[in-house]
Amino acid sequence: MPTVHRKLERSAIGFVLAIIGVSAIGGFVEIAPLFTIDETVEAAPDMRVYTPLELAGRDIYIREGCYACHSQMVRTLRDEVERYGPYSLAAESQYDHPMLWGSKRTGPDLARIGGRYSDEWHAQHLINPRDVVPASVMPRYSWLAETPLRTSDLGRRLAAQRAVGVPYNDAMIANAEADALGQANPDSEASGGTRERYGAETHIRPFDGDADRLTEMDAVIAYLQILGQLTDAAHQPAAGE
Repeated sequence: MPTVHRKLERSAIGFVLAIIGVSAIGGFVEIAPLFTIDETVEAAPDMRVYTPLELAGRDIYIREGCYACHSQMVRTLRDEVERYGPYSLAAESQYDHPMLWGSKRTGPDLARIGGRYSDEWHAQHLINPRDVVPASVMPRYSWLAETPLRTSDLGRRLAAQRAVGVPYNDAMIANAEADALGQANPDSEASGGTRERYGAETHIRPFDGDADRLTEMDAVIAYLQILGQLTDAAHQPAAGE
């Protein structure tokens, strides 16, 4: 006796309808939560956008495949919270395109790495990880310190981010290149504009230790130092507490 499955496979129309039915169920399971997204995503009124320098650093982080070994999502498990800090909230990734949550952890989670180590530590760690973490298996990224950061297309990068919902205004886009230079050189005239457009808490300093040049190292360290600090929402008491 042919099984039900074998009969279904012999019927082209029936098999197509079955595929559509299963796909519809899967699609509904994925789409249904979006109808309640306003209720499930936490409010983060203090959320700020990445500066052009931080966004450039994020692009380099993606380019070098750092996400393949480092996740950026602290789970709700007790040991995770004790090691990395408060568990990650959806609101913290609302301006991440693409998001870098990940599940692979050859290295530690970086969701809250911002401010935990000095700029000098990060620079040395990127140049030769084993100088600061002897057991590290991370490859070297020493060329970042010698590679000038390309800034000519930063305005277009911000415009692309605005197209997918990141609230960059016209002034931010028009001054993207100057703001990147100003963030890494606190003594320059451009630094005032950077602070004005991105807020008083913006990190403005020579991240690689040399204010006279802007390198990819500056950008990557600026990005790492802001992770977990775009909003304070994760450190606020939950509703009802």
